[in-house]
Amino acid sequence: MHSGLAQRQTRSLLDETSTVRKLELNLRRNVEQDHTALIDAAARRFCYEDCRHEYWNPEQFSLLWGTRLWEQASAAQRVVLNQLYWVAYYAQIVSAEVATIFLNQVSAAGMYTLEDFRLVCDNLDLESRQERAHINAFKSIGEAVEHSLFGERLFTYPMRSLYQHTMVFADSNAARDFWRRLQIQAFTLLSSSNAFLASQYLLIRGLRTLNGKLVQHQLSTYYQQHPDRERAPLPSAVSYWHFMDESFHFNTSRVIGLEVPRALDAPTRFERWVVNRGVAGCQSDHFHFSVAVNGIFWYDPALFPVIYKLFRSPLFGMDDGEARAMLEACFARESDGLAAALKTHQIAADSYRAFVDPVAWLDKNNREMSAMRRNSAERYLAGNRRQLAGFRPA
Repeated sequence: MHSGLAQRQTRSLLDETSTVRKLELNLRRNVEQDHTALIDAAARRFCYEDCRHEYWNPEQFSLLWGTRLWEQASAAQRVVLNQLYWVAYYAQIVSAEVATIFLNQVSAAGMYTLEDFRLVCDNLDLESRQERAHINAFKSIGEAVEHSLFGERLFTYPMRSLYQHTMVFADSNAARDFWRRLQIQAFTLLSSSNAFLASQYLLIRGLRTLNGKLVQHQLSTYYQQHPDRERAPLPSAVSYWHFMDESFHFNTSRVIGLEVPRALDAPTRFERWVVNRGVAGCQSDHFHFSVAVNGIFWYDPALFPVIYKLFRSPLFGMDDGEARAMLEACFARESDGLAAALKTHQIAADSYRAFVDPVAWLDKNNREMSAMRRNSAERYLAGNRRQLAGFRPA
């Protein structure tokens, strides 16, 4: 006898034969090409001295590339800025993947209670295991680099909960963080027993990782094009292996977020409202763009204390006045770095709009990514100038 508490279900995932084939193929290929062992081994073997004198990414993916600092930096300083981009970029990926592990399990719980949904959950389970390996490698390498260069953290941080802000350097405060935490807790409670909302976490995850897919493809080319892969810097190899794993993860997001709902009953008005709130939150988190780390949507004024500390470190040896002047030159003036960061942001908004085009239950603002598109170079510079005027280093 069926319980009255069971979810409503009039159709089966097995009715969607195309979706089932895609999920089966994605899982099989991800298992066959799983890079966990390679990434774990790289994390254990990493020694900064072995690769401290060479780039780890294509040159344009360097910290503060295209700014006054980059223009004035020596060849040796540019190498370190290239490596620090890797450290900073993957510090953000750690935060995102911590959230992914937790929310994968919540979503699997929401869908597993329906008939024939084990295949969806098996894809998510494999991903979570891979994410733990990714996090360990990024943390191990990033922390080793910062300890060697500075003797302290700059971009890395102790392990954190998803209830802290996923964006490591965000435009936030205690009240906003509290409200965000309540929203996440409410969503996890709802989606753990609602298959539609559980599937739509993957829609939102796909949005949040789409820009990463585009950037990480470019990062992976350094290893792919290296003339001697056996001697390539280990971090560049980790970038490539991570990108390969994440390609399957993005496929999971796309299929579950966009196609699995066809095997579910149409969403209620409340369910549509919840999904629209989630997509609006993604737009809010991705509203900013960073000249410091092109490809990550950090709020650069939150980075000012870290970048100031970098300028005052032995790597650059600036005094207080020089460091402040360089902050102004990098963050409050037009530059090639600003143009590149803005272009990345615009490509992301266009890609997000294309990704959600088939989704009928999103409102116009979310379908067009209207909120995200309101940012601009002029707004970025004006905001930075206001924040720099009152900047006080810790």
